[in-house]
Amino acid sequence: MEFDEYQKLAAKTAFYNLPGIHYKLMYLSMGLAGEAGEAVDKVKHVVRNQDGNITEEKRELLKKEIGDVLWYASQLALALGLSFDDIAQHNIAKLADRAARGVIQGEGDLR
Repeated sequence: MEFDEYQKLAAKTAFYNLPGIHYKLMYLSMGLAGEAGEAVDKVKHVVRNQDGNITEEKRELLKKEIGDVLWYASQLALALGLSFDDIAQHNIAKLADRAARGVIQGEGDLR
């Protein structure tokens, strides 16, 4: 599946009654942060309780949480008028540039 196709299909499940774009952006941003937090929390429990050994059950739960992160990210991008394909291509180009310059492990957005 292509990123833009996912973004369009995911939009068919986007139901929120918000009066303006600023509320939509806030809702989607908070949803993205919340779902990312849920994924991190599940990993934390695997590390703490299972010495980092991920069972198939935990892997499936993480897959669902990562899917929720993907949904919110795709809809936030859509609300901003951004193509998910374009975002993915831009990110790969940015990472390749950083790797070529030897700064992939550095800090900061503008390295």
